[in-house]
Amino acid sequence: MLTIRLSRVGKKKQASFKVIISEKTKDTRGTYLELLGHYNPHTNKAELKAERIKYWLGKGAQTSGTVHNLLVDQKIITGEKIKVANIKKKKEGEKIQAATPAEPADTPATETPTAPKAEKKPTKTTTPAPEEKPTT
Repeated sequence: MLTIRLSRVGKKKQASFKVIISEKTKDTRGTYLELLGHYNPHTNKAELKAERIKYWLGKGAQTSGTVHNLLVDQKIITGEKIKVANIKKKKEGEKIQAATPAEPADTPATETPTAPKAEKKPTKTTTPAPEEKPTT
């Protein structure tokens, strides 16, 4: 599947991005099909090739969430923005309870009767007889 996404370029702490189209499984630093523009998040300046982006979208290419929001801002495509980042800060003293699912509120708290379990009888274990030492 072809994807329009960002490829990071620039110095450390001075990031800027290329807007590229490539195969979704390929690395963004590797080869790509076409360069569709540039984006600088520090100045919020984007230089995009709108006609080429519309061409690739017409061919069935998908956009990453960030690129979709960028295209909506630049009015290249219409639609609503997509929520991209889901960052949750853990409050102090808060426990994570993902491992234990909560009971649904609409079910009664009574226990359902279950069939009695058969008791296991302890198995008789035999110990081997001690070996006799030969006397000389």
